[in-house]
Amino acid sequence: MKKVAFLIFLATVSLVLAGQGKPDWLDENLRRMKYPENVFITGFAWNELTSGKTLQDVTQQVKTEAQADLTRKILVQVTSRTTTEITAVNASGQYRETESFTGSTTAESDIELAGLNTESYYDLATRNVYAFAVVKREDLASYYTCNITMNLAQAEGLLQTVQNLEAAGEKVKARRQCEAAKTTLDRIRSMQRLLTSIDPGVAPDKKTEELHDQMVQMQARLAQAVFVYIESTESNFSNPTTVLANRLKSALSANGCSFTDNAAQADFRIRIKAITRYHGIEYGFTVCFADVAIQLFDVRKDRKVFQDEFSQKGISTSQEAAGRKALEDAAPVIADKISIWIK
Repeated sequence: MKKVAFLIFLATVSLVLAGQGKPDWLDENLRRMKYPENVFITGFAWNELTSGKTLQDVTQQVKTEAQADLTRKILVQVTSRTTTEITAVNASGQYRETESFTGSTTAESDIELAGLNTESYYDLATRNVYAFAVVKREDLASYYTCNITMNLAQAEGLLQTVQNLEAAGEKVKARRQCEAAKTTLDRIRSMQRLLTSIDPGVAPDKKTEELHDQMVQMQARLAQAVFVYIESTESNFSNPTTVLANRLKSALSANGCSFTDNAAQADFRIRIKAITRYHGIEYGFTVCFADVAIQLFDVRKDRKVFQDEFSQKGISTSQEAAGRKALEDAAPVIADKISIWIK
């Protein structure tokens, strides 16, 4: 019964198709006349309906192959333009590689075919299934132009955020935003390569390259910053405090260090333990000491690179003030001891 139903289905399909007649895109010459390359991008594929396969499966297969054929034509144009850029000679007579073929192929492999139309035809006499995919260059170019505009606005906003964070000393957050800006700009450059391949009359976009150069400079600056995570346990006569850690941050900032609250993002981790103790009275002033233990870990090398213990003297009018002074004065001592390792 299933076989009979399938034969009835094929007969019905064939009658419908016969009534419609063969599509003009089936003939290569007619296809080229009706869909000129300067206006359309097309793809064509066919396959035989063999035993063991359904008409629906083969139809879907050839449709996919026709779309892939269309996509390859765009990629060939992208590759051609990219290769031209790679071998372009600059004003100094030197070759300047601006892209890589592998990178371009990866970036453009997932093309969004806005306005795509795909048709199929089954020839009962030959048992061949044909498919034709077509997209108008103007429609596709309009789609990518709109997306480029939106993404450019997003990239500008991200780069402005990077500048603001960098100025505020939030270099960890700035680095993260810079990566987001790079992803957006890479997507824009990919779409622009596609756009110029779809519509060769589109002029190269200078704004994207300006933003890209700006982003590269930001990355270079942020890459030079050393990110430090400080874990400090300190007390001034049993009163918890952050005097030493805060002063140490100020001292290390002068050496180009930035600080993060996320240990996983740090290049170096500093562990400090400090307590104060009363020593005595000298010339009417209270003398206290801060006993400090310090460890420095290089996260990149995954090892401890420095360890030390010392006592720092502090003098003031009261025990609490003398203890605080000892903690404050311990910060530059620590900075001097570890600066040679932090680079």
